[in-house]
Amino acid sequence: MVSTRAQEVAEVLWELKRADKVAKFSDIAGRAGFSAGTKGRTMMTCLKTVRRDWPHLQWWRAINDDGLIEGDSEHATMLSESGIELSAADGKDDHMSLTEPDDHLMDWKEPEPAADGEEAAE
Repeated sequence: MVSTRAQEVAEVLWELKRADKVAKFSDIAGRAGFSAGTKGRTMMTCLKTVRRDWPHLQWWRAINDDGLIEGDSEHATMLSESGIELSAADGKDDHMSLTEPDDHLMDWKEPEPAADGEEAAE
C-alpha cells in the first residue's frame, strides 16, 4: 500500500513538472503537509516509493535543502538532460549545485497584496 505522504509528494512532483521547476526537500514536504525529516530522510523515503510506484514522475526535481547533488549520479544526469545547468559545488569535489538556482527553484509564496487593498495581478 502506498503511503499518503508519497501520494502527496507525487502530486507536488507533477506540479513541478508542469512548471518546469525543481524544489528543495523541505519545500516539497511542506507543500505535501509534512516535515522533510532530519537531513531529508523522510523525503528520501517518499522519493523511493514514488520512483517505484510512479516511475513516469520526475523524482529528480526534488533536491536536498543544501542544494548539493552528487556529481556522478543519476540525479545530476537527469537534471542536466532536462536543461538545468550544474556547476562544481564550492569546497565539495564530488558534488554539484544548480548554476542558476533562482531560475529553476519553484517559489510557492503567495503574491503580496497590492498597496490599495486590491489583490495583486497574477
